[in-house]
Amino acid sequence: MNNYLLDNSPIAYYIDDSAKKEWLVFIHAAFVDRRMFAKQFDYFSGKYNLLAIDILGHGNSIHAKKGDNIEKMSDWINQIMQKHDIFAAHFAGVSLGSVFIQDFANKYESKVLSLACFGGYDINNFDAARQRSNSKGQMKMLLKAMFSIKWFSKANKKISAYTYEAQEEFYKLNIQFRKKSFMYMAGINKLVNKYPKKLRDYKLLVGCGEHDIPAEIEIVNEWAEYEKCDKIIFKGAGHCVNMDVPQEFNIYLEKFLQKCSSESL
Repeated sequence: MNNYLLDNSPIAYYIDDSAKKEWLVFIHAAFVDRRMFAKQFDYFSGKYNLLAIDILGHGNSIHAKKGDNIEKMSDWINQIMQKHDIFAAHFAGVSLGSVFIQDFANKYESKVLSLACFGGYDINNFDAARQRSNSKGQMKMLLKAMFSIKWFSKANKKISAYTYEAQEEFYKLNIQFRKKSFMYMAGINKLVNKYPKKLRDYKLLVGCGEHDIPAEIEIVNEWAEYEKCDKIIFKGAGHCVNMDVPQEFNIYLEKFLQKCSSESL
């Protein structure tokens, strides 16, 4: 994949346009970067044009200026698409990445062919009490990070992945996260329940792993029920399903994308 920096922004992104077909955009989970999708890039290269973006404060998107904040991510994604003449794309996000692809869809719905959200929640219909409960757990983890990124990464890998291989891969990426980037994470709540719930003009897939926390599985089941959308609970996987069971993830996502394309004809 070729690497780029978006003009007048801190955002680094990566493109493989060898397929000359529809575009597939990947947005990663918190505390890692686009490399969490390494096995997806290998699988989908040549099948779709690929775009992967490092979220602000992650990977190589670290040279922020005054006024840069996480709320600008959807606009930066749009600028990347405009720069490379990407008129519409499929979007796949894991955990935090699913928040940003939904926020993009809220603002630029006509540019969305489909959304695939894994380990996430509906940002337009999220229960405040559940949000507060999640925040308490997150704060405990962040306190560990303030003392030591290594300590935080060791604890976080067990929450974020289920298999040993995936945990080690996640740890290697997480340990490179910089403490000062935590300041950008505070803006995430500003994207939640910002827009009213509405009918979607594109296909939606939601999912998680069977070993994710019970609250996440409950959220995914409820989300799929009221959206009447596609749902998958991956066996043998935790939160970052694409890392735990990459082959199963790739095959299922490809089938979903093919269905979206065939139904749009």
